Amino acid sequence: MNELLVLTARNMLEAAVIALVFIVALFIGSKVLPGRRVELSDSEGVTRNFRLNGATLLVVTLIVVAVLYGLDWLAIGDIQTRFFELFIVANVIAFVLSGFLFWKGQPSVRNSVVYDFFFGRDLNPVYLGIDLKFFSYRPSLIALAIFNISFAIVQFETYGRLSLAMALYQVFTLIYVVNYFQFEYGMVHTWDIVSERFGWMLIWGDYVLVPFFYCIGGWWLIHAQNDLTIGAAIGLIALFAFGFWMFRGANQQKHRFKRQTNIEIWGKPAEALDGRLLVSGFWGIGRHLNYTGEICIYLAFTLTIGFESWIPYLLPIWLTCLLVHRSIRDERRCREKYGELWERYTQRVRFAMVPYVY
Repeated sequence: MNELLVLTARNMLEAAVIALVFIVALFIGSKVLPGRRVELSDSEGVTRNFRLNGATLLVVTLIVVAVLYGLDWLAIGDIQTRFFELFIVANVIAFVLSGFLFWKGQPSVRNSVVYDFFFGRDLNPVYLGIDLKFFSYRPSLIALAIFNISFAIVQFETYGRLSLAMALYQVFTLIYVVNYFQFEYGMVHTWDIVSERFGWMLIWGDYVLVPFFYCIGGWWLIHAQNDLTIGAAIGLIALFAFGFWMFRGANQQKHRFKRQTNIEIWGKPAEALDGRLLVSGFWGIGRHLNYTGEICIYLAFTLTIGFESWIPYLLPIWLTCLLVHRSIRDERRCREKYGELWERYTQRVRFAMVPYVY
């Protein structure tokens, strides 16, 4: 552990090169790899163009990493020993990019430097034809996948095998990342893309929080002393499958309804209040069950570790606080947007995230 905390100028320079090459390579890939294009009008009425080639970019990146590792040109397990240097570099990149976009951005939104820097001045800044906000999910989640894979390789190289807990953790996290890019066409309709300005809050979340914090479970599993029983593994698979079904199912239902209102959900014609607010499927049970499903997914990630330490549980605890707060923000925005219709909706769908509880 001590060697992980030794920071030298050379190590920092190497970490900076690794991070920048990684981000630039993904940027170039986003620019040149084939992918379906979609157009979307944001909350300011500006039409944005997105190229949906994230899945291809993910596959190409993992193939390149695998080939380099197989040729002994890339010691992917060394990523663990460079973790803290990369973490520092990622913070520097996040602050530099936030400062650059603040400097180049539109005039002040709230006449507050702190507010503009934190939340951003521009809604969807574009560089060389690439929407930077949409792009930033790619280094975020692809780096998360590579970090997790590196932890599995370290465990295998150290002990000659993967524990059941590590194998299950790898399957869960890889499914989550792959499905994000599979569902990338739905991401362009999310609140973050359509209405959230691109400032330090989202930038730091993409380049630091997600890749370095969301992988804490994989880090902890490398040298975990206790493995999962078969019964516990089956239970975690059930929890992950249930959360994934709820998370992705709710988002998919909403996305399909926004594109075409006369659809079927769970074998019945979709029902909506005044043709605007969906009250079928998950959206007739709870107003934010997609958030509940996501919490179940991250809880399944963390429970693979067992109860050797409380530290990995910071992730689902933090995510729960974040999503409950976001649900409150969503409620406020929807009440302002829909007025009396939203009041009718809340009377029809009484619970937010947990039926009969909240």
